[in-house]
Amino acid sequence: MNERIFESKIYVLGDNIDTDQIIPACYLNLVPTIEEEYAKLGSYALCGLPETYPPFVAENQNKTDYGIIVAGRNFGCGSSREHAPIALGAAGVRAVVAESFARIFFRNVIATGELFPIEAEKRLCDILITGETIRLDLDSYELTRLSDGSVFSLKNLGAAAPVIAAGGLFAYARETGMIPTRQ
Repeated sequence: MNERIFESKIYVLGDNIDTDQIIPACYLNLVPTIEEEYAKLGSYALCGLPETYPPFVAENQNKTDYGIIVAGRNFGCGSSREHAPIALGAAGVRAVVAESFARIFFRNVIATGELFPIEAEKRLCDILITGETIRLDLDSYELTRLSDGSVFSLKNLGAAAPVIAAGGLFAYARETGMIPTRQ
């Protein structure tokens, strides 16, 4: 596998998953640039979801077993918190495949480079089930359900993809010579 093809169990969510559900405000005092606090953010990822959802991160763990989230419309709506994509990335999420994203969440994902925000061509949250294993191919922009080989088309990230792959806006700017590298 290359860095643009991921195989993982998925975690399926519905519409309007807001930033308070992704990382509740009481955890915003954690500083992502401090290694221990970054890891702790991962342990709280999606802990604001209603109890009808299974735990996203197992108790006493910092990482999830679900490397890809599949969601409905308006993923990441709510307040403008950078901690939302950072918490998901700290938990080990590589991508969120959603019907659509809230604009601020999408911008924060590109700025932080934590994960790939990919829009689906159809409503996958009504088709796929939490725990299924999928292959996400960012070269062909396809998602394949491994149990039956069903293939679903995704929208291309375009110019945002290399920014995210570089690790966010500042890393991309350094990598491309837009700003000087750190000494």
